[in-house]
Amino acid sequence: MGQSEKLEQPEKLEQPERLEQPAKVIGIIAEYNPFHGGHKFQIEEAKKRTGASWCVAAMSGDFVQRGEPAVYSKYLRARMALSCGADLVVELPSAFAVSSAEDFAACGVALLTGLGAVEVLCFGSEDGDISRIQKAAGILAQEGGDFSSLLSLGLRSGLSWPLARNQALLVMADRDKDFPLKREEMDKLLGSPNNLLGIEYCKAILRQDSPLIPLTIRRRGQGYHDEGLEGGQASASAIRRTLKTWELYADTDLPPYTKLTPESRTHIPPAIWPLYGQEPSLEANDLSEILNFRLLSLRREGTDYTQYGDMSAEMARRLDSCLLQQVSWEGRIEQLKTRQYTYTRISRALLHMVLGLTAARVQSYKEAGRAPYARILGFRKESRELLALVKQKTAIPLITKTADAPRILTGTALDMFSQDIYASHIRQVLLSKKLGKPVRNEYNQPICILE
Repeated sequence: MGQSEKLEQPEKLEQPERLEQPAKVIGIIAEYNPFHGGHKFQIEEAKKRTGASWCVAAMSGDFVQRGEPAVYSKYLRARMALSCGADLVVELPSAFAVSSAEDFAACGVALLTGLGAVEVLCFGSEDGDISRIQKAAGILAQEGGDFSSLLSLGLRSGLSWPLARNQALLVMADRDKDFPLKREEMDKLLGSPNNLLGIEYCKAILRQDSPLIPLTIRRRGQGYHDEGLEGGQASASAIRRTLKTWELYADTDLPPYTKLTPESRTHIPPAIWPLYGQEPSLEANDLSEILNFRLLSLRREGTDYTQYGDMSAEMARRLDSCLLQQVSWEGRIEQLKTRQYTYTRISRALLHMVLGLTAARVQSYKEAGRAPYARILGFRKESRELLALVKQKTAIPLITKTADAPRILTGTALDMFSQDIYASHIRQVLLSKKLGKPVRNEYNQPICILE
């Protein structure tokens, strides 16, 4: 199948009626940080539009793309997803879960493609029009040419990578009468985070020559960055900001789910209200002590900070000059913030240092295919037929038990898996401190099987 043929098929999937030949399995790449009503709607709508029986979620583990710990553990978030329509949850390898949108999307596409059984990749977008998203992806998928030159020009002028990319595309739209998208269409696409991620998914499908068929569903409710709970479905960002308020009730004798206020419950599926009370949420500042210790250790060892992903030479100099000013995680970001570096870029750079993710190590993971295995976090018992189908069609090893990994994986794939385990154990240290008691580790934590 050629690229043009591949990019025409999703337009048929955008129709509300079922396909003549329904898909069996859809895939979603997500963080579910945390899971809410909009995520449930997406799963249900994707199954409805494709006629699919099953949904596979490729979900970030214990750290997320913003360069922070996930608010809840990957096992709790997997249970939330399984309780609301997902049938199988696999873990997105940690090195790419905390990477740029491009690498995050490329890993997710590689993982779902490697499973063999997934036919359709579904994602939410503000635009809701797959054709415009695909056109933008087609432009970005091309290496070299005007785009690369204009991108380099923007970066040299001091723009952050996202702004330089946007400027390059807008300049191309202005000066080329045959450009596939009008400037106003490009403005709309580039100004919305889920549109941008959708473009990266489609770009990854093109570059990997993946058979996945992209399908987008228009997001409902508030915007990605909206902070309030008023109005339609609240964003995950808004819910994260209010978790601390809900947890004020944690020390009462009330059942755990009563921590959810009446206002917040409207944004969360009732089936998972109790799950929100099973463990305290974590935030970026919970990493502050570990970060300060790590920075002191790296300075003593004479380590070059720039070997870590997203850490530029300028950022490294600024960090070294203020390293002994002991501040919180967010305080470190404020110390390093400039016009060129976004909050997320800096946070990811710091997290890469904490997790030991050097640029060379990540590059070796890319060369190994980004997703050389699939770690299963959970599945629905009634969806065992899906698990059997995946085992039959997968092109990559399936990991269900941590202790079995050294027998199944070798070389870079095993190192990559060990990185996932290391990341999860760091988050478990943070959770244990907050709870004041030991928690399960990656060797005694069973996968989630929903009855």
